[in-house]
Amino acid sequence: MNADEGRNVSTGGAFVTGDRVLLLDRKARRYLLKLRTGAQFHSHRGYVDHDSILGEAEGVAVQSSGGATFVAVRPSLTDFVLKMPRGAQVVYPKDIGAIIIGADIYPGATVIEAGTGSGALTIGLLRAVGAQGRVVTYEKRPEFAERARLNIESFFGRIPASLDMRDGDLADADLTGPADRIVLDMPEPWRIIPFATRVLRPGGVFCSYVPTVLQFAQVTEELRAAGFIEVVTSETLVRTWHVEGQSVRPDHRMVAHTGFLTMGRYMGAPAPDAT
Repeated sequence: MNADEGRNVSTGGAFVTGDRVLLLDRKARRYLLKLRTGAQFHSHRGYVDHDSILGEAEGVAVQSSGGATFVAVRPSLTDFVLKMPRGAQVVYPKDIGAIIIGADIYPGATVIEAGTGSGALTIGLLRAVGAQGRVVTYEKRPEFAERARLNIESFFGRIPASLDMRDGDLADADLTGPADRIVLDMPEPWRIIPFATRVLRPGGVFCSYVPTVLQFAQVTEELRAAGFIEVVTSETLVRTWHVEGQSVRPDHRMVAHTGFLTMGRYMGAPAPDAT
């Protein structure tokens, strides 16, 4: 395992001190904790000694002092994002997945991101580009940047060498590129279009994540005016289902609208008219 992948990735090995673990009870409640020798996890059903998990393989069942059974597994990225401390609102896992696939974030890519927020999307981008890629992320608010740094370090076990965290406004950045992808979680993504046309390679992808129709309408028109093609907006809705015997129905609650994804492909500066 590459050192930058951290210990949150399931490796098949035994749990060791410092590992993140997700405890699942019989009602599917989820508890995220970091294993420490001699420490205890407390719930309304008593406590679980961390030592009863350390040295065991993923999937081990442990008993609390109150008689409850918990299953210990390694947290997925979804588990971590939904449980991690937040400064800014996080990008939801369903949207992280749509961004990674829709914007075609691939191993070895150079991705420029703004803003970092709580770091959820940054973590997803880092996993997608791998150790040979690069993620340059900008955040204007120092308190958000610090929270993101702590979350990223917590997930990977260290700050990956492929991450370049910077303060400030991406619109004012002095980066020269080339970049393969630009991914934005900010209220006025159209301000970044002039920068994007300077640094994106031909065929590079611009992706913005915004909450309102007016925002994605404006960024769509400005992307088209700047020469981007295949400009498409979508949203991702997720609904789980209840399955118990012959009772099969949609769950009453679903993760509906969180944000709109607008993506466009940059084809480079147009050739001058022949005269």
